[in-house]
Amino acid sequence: MGKTSNTSLDSVMTDFILLGLSHPPRLRILLFLVFFIIYILTQLGNLLILLTVWADPKLHTRPMYILLGMLSFLDMWLSSVIVPRLILDFTPASKRIPFGGCVAQLYFFHFLGSTQCFLYTLMAYDRYLAICQPLRYPMLMNGRLCTIFVAGTWVAGSIHGSIQATLTFRLPYCGPNQVDYFICDIPAVLRLACADTAVNERVTFVDIGVVAASCFMLILLSYANIVHAILQIHTADGRRRAFSTCGSHLTVVTVYYVPCTFIYLRAGSKSPLDGAVAVFYTVVTPLLNPLIYTLRNQEVKSALKRRASGRGAGSENK
Repeated sequence: MGKTSNTSLDSVMTDFILLGLSHPPRLRILLFLVFFIIYILTQLGNLLILLTVWADPKLHTRPMYILLGMLSFLDMWLSSVIVPRLILDFTPASKRIPFGGCVAQLYFFHFLGSTQCFLYTLMAYDRYLAICQPLRYPMLMNGRLCTIFVAGTWVAGSIHGSIQATLTFRLPYCGPNQVDYFICDIPAVLRLACADTAVNERVTFVDIGVVAASCFMLILLSYANIVHAILQIHTADGRRRAFSTCGSHLTVVTVYYVPCTFIYLRAGSKSPLDGAVAVFYTVVTPLLNPLIYTLRNQEVKSALKRRASGRGAGSENK
């Protein structure tokens, strides 16, 4: 059994059972294929963006595309933390996950998710500098500074994930071991704790709320200045190009923050919609990101065409 028969604090939970997404049995094979295809396309799409940015001399030295490549890298890992385990729910395989595996999944989920949150903020700051401070941009955001900023997002994300995992699993787990969710995430796991979780719930609400709200407010502030600067551009083509560049990022931010807010900032909620919303931003959003940036960014599309035709960036200028 994954739990002991008593509820003493000395009891040790050895594993959890992920109940997964509720679904009609007749749709099991279809759902397996859908999520499997989504996972493969997510990995291939983000890998294509990552390799394109890395291989194209016009892109891999520019902060905007360094950040885009890092976003693709994060999406690949975030998808890998969530989707393979989700796919197993639609097979006869055991739904058990070791206690240590549950800890690791929760840590990496919040580590990668918060790192992505910080990265979105950094991307907004980069666009603010490029559009509002064009003359100072090479000094304020060059390749070296961009690398330092990106490293900072990883460190901050790791600290955030460590805090959440430590707070969650410092509690004793000695009762039922069935997690009514498709991943080991804080709200679902805390329901199984054999202790008062009020402090954890408040800390989780404040911590995630502060991180998400702070990042979102900084993004809004950046784009308020960006919109004001764009409206000062005299040519319609210049305004269109500036809005197009920023539109991709705003679209991605929207499809990331709205579901996160729905899940984490409604303390104690057990809405049946939580699972569907969580699937959207953990499974579908990493698939959409490369599509959004590819379809809306002319430079990325041009780089992809050069790669497809076997021409380097330099050959285009000969």
